[in-house]
Amino acid sequence: MSSITEIAQTFFAACEAGKGWSVCREYCSPDATFAAQAEPLAEVTTLQQYTDWMQGLMTVLTDATYEVKSFATDAARNNVCAYGVFTGTHLAGGPCPPTGKRTVTDYVYVMQFADGKITHMTKIWNSGVALKQLGWV
Repeated sequence: MSSITEIAQTFFAACEAGKGWSVCREYCSPDATFAAQAEPLAEVTTLQQYTDWMQGLMTVLTDATYEVKSFATDAARNNVCAYGVFTGTHLAGGPCPPTGKRTVTDYVYVMQFADGKITHMTKIWNSGVALKQLGWV
């Protein structure tokens, strides 16, 4: 049986690579929830919706990458926090014609676990700065 740290790392890599729910669901409870105080994600309430949103984002920011800055497990609270920096350039599709502009944006995932599966994830992200960098606002 994998530790929650290993599960979180594998989920994180799949999610950030835009693999979508078809791959990410293996690490999550079927009804895993999602929350973020970020306007682009205001209607996203399930982890399935979020992982599919990330998959779609990769078709717009086609050169997207990320760098993990910190990965920490809080065993007492049964959660894992991942801090990363996401980078991508608007090169195709999206809410407007490609701007060719790039975002470099910090974010944190807090993944809550039960029975070895992610049951909830909160994304902490300043979407306003990222959207401005991309020229979408």
